[in-house]
Amino acid sequence: MKTPVTVLGLGAMGTALARAFLAAGHPTTVWNRTPGRSRELDALGAVRAASAAEAVAAGPLVVVCLLDDSTVRATLEPLAADLTGRTLVNLTSSLPSQARALAEWAAGHGVDFLDGGIMAVPVLIGGPQAFILYSGSTAAFEQYASDLKAAARPAYVGKDPGMASLHDFTLLSAMYPMLGGAAHALALISGEDISPTAFTDDYLVPWLSAMLGQLPAMAKDLEHGPDGPAGSNLAMQANGFHELVDLAVEQGVDPAMIAPMEKLLQRAVSEGHGDEDLAALVPLLRGGA
Repeated sequence: MKTPVTVLGLGAMGTALARAFLAAGHPTTVWNRTPGRSRELDALGAVRAASAAEAVAAGPLVVVCLLDDSTVRATLEPLAADLTGRTLVNLTSSLPSQARALAEWAAGHGVDFLDGGIMAVPVLIGGPQAFILYSGSTAAFEQYASDLKAAARPAYVGKDPGMASLHDFTLLSAMYPMLGGAAHALALISGEDISPTAFTDDYLVPWLSAMLGQLPAMAKDLEHGPDGPAGSNLAMQANGFHELVDLAVEQGVDPAMIAPMEKLLQRAVSEGHGDEDLAALVPLLRGGA
């Protein structure tokens, strides 16, 4: 028989996780603070626990997907004795410091702990595109990786419990400005006789895909230093960037999405990095934190 799994929290993501475990043949017990949620899971074979303690008692692997860190603590702290000897997998979005504090609490009560960062939306859970970052107990990951695979491809990023959260938020921090930039681009053409669909398919996606190819070189420059002159130095980019802001104003678009980049480029040049490439912005950003 496959490992029994308990899922605490039946929001959109928790429901998707429970459905994936059920589909993979895991006996799955579910609990939600508001009773009766996600009734479709009952027809799939889920066992609905009357209390969080009852849910935890159902198996050795407890997956938590709740609203936030404070909700997790309020739910789990009364269950310390029930959790002892089990493995707790926290898939609730939380800061690295919160993950580390929860791991310390778990260790103090004899609970093996993994923190996770879900790199997927609910509809992708259980499919080939989804992956979940895990950090914390190496032994727990090795023991349950094949079970956790039912939800998404598991990727272990280290024994420091905060690493999954750090990787998760870092990837999101790269995604949002990129998609925000795409939204800005679409706003620029929205008043013109240009099809957003055709523009996106024919130009925006190919252009951004090509630009993403620069990331490995940027990372290499950051780690090992540049091995030659910048192909497009920051001074040149800063000199022309104001035209992007001017265009936004001319098109009636708020430049709030791109204005900070102009300020950062100008700062880089003023601090002597004009002949360098975009990798020079990384230490600049850390110094301005």
